[in-house]
Amino acid sequence: MLKPSHFPALLAALLTLSLIGPAQAQWKWRDTAGKIQYSDRPPPPGVQDKDILQRPPGQQLKVVTVSPPGTAPSAPPPAPVASGPSKAEQDQVARQKQQEQEQLAKQKETERKNAQTRRENCARAQENMKMLQDGVRINRLNEKGERVIIDDAQRAQETQRTQETINSECR
Repeated sequence: MLKPSHFPALLAALLTLSLIGPAQAQWKWRDTAGKIQYSDRPPPPGVQDKDILQRPPGQQLKVVTVSPPGTAPSAPPPAPVASGPSKAEQDQVARQKQQEQEQLAKQKETERKNAQTRRENCARAQENMKMLQDGVRINRLNEKGERVIIDDAQRAQETQRTQETINSECR
């Protein structure tokens, strides 16, 4: 059972444990022998990036090039490798996507207009076929501009042509 006199000691112990948390090992890596190592300091320079299993939040392994004593560095440190596409590449990709979308929209609009035209042609062809089959007298204008009633042979030709239109437009 806890006594009231133990509360200050318990509180001090809990406070000490909470302060120890950040001081715990934050780096975790696999050494050359394959053993897992823990430390509050970064791994030695020979450890490859793929072998680092855990880093403290916000820490990146910094590559430091050390020249032998008495010699000047022969080349500047390597530039960091870009992790993603550059702004120009991103803009180009965005423009390509926009062009593809515009082209697709134009294609859909053309298809929609063509479908509307086919529906209208189909409706007209069906109306013409109904008139031809009902035996309604149909007249045409000849080369001189005179009205001439079509005969049975012309009616048969017109029926065949109208049926072909129905077959092609009324899908």
